[in-house]
Amino acid sequence: MDVRRWQFALGLCAAVALVGCASSTASSRGDATAPVTSVQSGLSQEKAAPTISTRAQLRFEDAVKAVEAQRKAGVNDWVALEQKFSAALSEDQNLAEAEYNLGVIAERKGKPEEAAQHYRAALSRKPSLRQAGHNLAVLSLNRGDTAGAVSVYQQMLDRSQEDALAWAGLAEIHRQQGDHDQALKYARAALMREPQTLSAFKVMMKSHLARKQLGLARLVAQRALKVDDKDPEIHLVIGQILLAEHEPLKARAQLRRAVEVRADFMPAHVMLARMALDDADWSGAEEHLRRILQADGRNAEAHLNLGVAYRGQGQADKAMVEYDAAEQLNPRLAAVHLNRAILLHRVKDAPERAIELYKKFLSQAEGELAVTADSPVFGLLKEAEQLVAAKADSQRAEAEAQAREAAQKGQAERMKAAEKGGGQTKAAPASVRNGAEPAPTAPEKKPAPTAPEKKPAPTDPGEPSDEPADLP
Repeated sequence: MDVRRWQFALGLCAAVALVGCASSTASSRGDATAPVTSVQSGLSQEKAAPTISTRAQLRFEDAVKAVEAQRKAGVNDWVALEQKFSAALSEDQNLAEAEYNLGVIAERKGKPEEAAQHYRAALSRKPSLRQAGHNLAVLSLNRGDTAGAVSVYQQMLDRSQEDALAWAGLAEIHRQQGDHDQALKYARAALMREPQTLSAFKVMMKSHLARKQLGLARLVAQRALKVDDKDPEIHLVIGQILLAEHEPLKARAQLRRAVEVRADFMPAHVMLARMALDDADWSGAEEHLRRILQADGRNAEAHLNLGVAYRGQGQADKAMVEYDAAEQLNPRLAAVHLNRAILLHRVKDAPERAIELYKKFLSQAEGELAVTADSPVFGLLKEAEQLVAAKADSQRAEAEAQAREAAQKGQAERMKAAEKGGGQTKAAPASVRNGAEPAPTAPEKKPAPTAPEKKPAPTDPGEPSDEPADLP
């Protein structure tokens, strides 16, 4: 019996990319992530929009070239890019696109509050820079501020009802809240205003999938691929559709396609790791879990699952290190106690410690890990207790056997000593040889001395005698 408990922590990730400005190129796709290379606004002309200095434009163009060069080289030197866009902004504070890109860089560096400040500043300089508003709303969602995100999107719609991204953003919020009717309604509103709004297609795919309307979900996914066949999230959702259709091999191919088009797309790595663990593909699980930990080394669930993968490969010590790391990051992660108990029980021959951990898991398990009466953990606990009892019986029997052996050895030594002592004197009576004390005996009596035998007196000479006659 094997018990594997794992959890994956996934947050809503902001899909952001460095952009040059809110241009007609970006608006035609309704995609806030499309990079452009000009500071010339094409969405709408701001009233009395300030003219950007030539020097600032040149520095901005130099920064955009650096972005493209890094992208081609496959590197991300955020510090260098931050310096270049800061230099452009220092030349002209009205350069909203540079302010926006600094927000993207701050987000990539894991500084969401700093990113939000840059996005707000960009919007204040150019309200038509919708990417800034969209990313600001996503940041609000990431920190659990749904009302704040709705407020941002509503402000964007107040400026323009034709803002497809704002409609799509509201659709996503309704989808996350489980209101798929409203989600589909807002997504259609976005597509009516901009037929190639990719985020609206994604909302529709996910809502149809949640409703088990797999045919509709697949149809929308095909339409989304025509907009962008290199978007990893589309391949992720297609993989989820295929899993729901019981096509794991095809699903795995789509998920692998997702990480091919974007190597750091964590949701696909999470699903691939989960599938590998379910299939006992320990090395495959290790590969994807390591990628997850490269992106987020403080992911306690990923450390826990990496420990499971190590245990499956027979690397018990490495597994224990990962369990310890998971517990340190999240002391309330009950599954750590279960997996560590299994390792001590089944591999380390320490059922006594395992029993304590099984009981600790049972006392802390809740939510998805809440145990039922038929949970395998009860069988594991009983097995460990039986092992402890058997071990105690074995130790007791061994102690008794050692005591008997010691007694027999002592008796043999005494007999040997007795036999050795008896070899120097006459053989002892049987009672002595048998180890008993000899009974006292009376002193031996010597025979009394006898008088010399008297010769008979001479007989009558006429009688014959047997005695020899005396010689003259």
